[in-house]
Amino acid sequence: MISGFATANGTSNFSKNHPQVNPQNFKKFNDLTLSNVGIGTYLGEANDATDTLVKNAVKSSIVSGVNVIDTAINYRAQKAERSVGRAIAELVESGQISRDEIFVSTKNGYVTNDADVKQDFWEYVKTEYTQKGVVSSGDISSGYHCMSVPYLEDQLNRSLKNLNLECIDLLYLHNAVEGQQDLSKEQFQKNLKSVFELYEKKRKKGLIKFYGLATWECFRVTHDNPQYLSLEDTVGMAKQVGGENHGFRFIQLPYNMYYDQAFMQKNQQVNSVNMSILDASIKCGIGVFTSVPFMQGRLLADGVMPSFDDLSAPLRALQFIRSTPGVIAPLVGQKSDAHVKENLEILKIPPIQETDFGSLVKKLTS
Repeated sequence: MISGFATANGTSNFSKNHPQVNPQNFKKFNDLTLSNVGIGTYLGEANDATDTLVKNAVKSSIVSGVNVIDTAINYRAQKAERSVGRAIAELVESGQISRDEIFVSTKNGYVTNDADVKQDFWEYVKTEYTQKGVVSSGDISSGYHCMSVPYLEDQLNRSLKNLNLECIDLLYLHNAVEGQQDLSKEQFQKNLKSVFELYEKKRKKGLIKFYGLATWECFRVTHDNPQYLSLEDTVGMAKQVGGENHGFRFIQLPYNMYYDQAFMQKNQQVNSVNMSILDASIKCGIGVFTSVPFMQGRLLADGVMPSFDDLSAPLRALQFIRSTPGVIAPLVGQKSDAHVKENLEILKIPPIQETDFGSLVKKLTS
């Protein structure tokens, strides 16, 4: 198991050790220096060939100047985490990086099997979770989600083993609101508090540094939507559980030029002032990573992406997202050498300045 975690000095050294990256493409958050593009590992078949592609893509991304790596235990039925773990191990063992230079996040909450164990999905669930008392009757929702403490604790232990890490920098509860639509709002809040209590205990044990919520709709919908979640109230819950130095410091949500609610919709309140989730995150001290930068390729079709800055469609998509105030980094799912090389060209140019970004938005929405 590789010891350590991302540190202020380590991540700062990472940025200095990659002079080919424009220095404006690293952002400071919570004393960490993080690349404004991260690598995601969601898509792909659960086979050995994809393992190799993902491992090599992660290695190439890190070597090119990306120190934000995102995965989840259910991605490719645990094989995504293992691919990330192998990539990190090979880079650490070769001396190309040290553990304190990179920021690794994963997610738990969805019920997953193990693609390396040749069992039917529900047979695996029965063998690994039900018979061992990890899940009880009623724990798994109709959305194949589970946020009971024993299950999440089990999943964290598996993630640590899969990643070959003694400590994970960021652990998300994965699509909790969206995955638990069977619960009443009151019961959901009670369960969420129990999860935060678990995560704070794991922080004290040094197994995770931070925790957060990886989401799909709850921070983008209107206040009257049943899936709506208040960021201010959620931060308040974290303070109740963990005090002012609580570990709830990050969220993840979809955002791109078409999924623009995080920037355009004033659906959150902080101190009784209406604002967007991105502005609310700034006010509450929450870092935001974004998913689906290309909408799984749909944004890259000819004529879909508006033209600006004389960039290719993928680079325009990334430039727009990473330049949005409040966003730390979009998470880019990339596996092929060609896609890694093309997408990471963005690291050579600076993001759009905030004043210029406002002008760009007005131009694109007029």
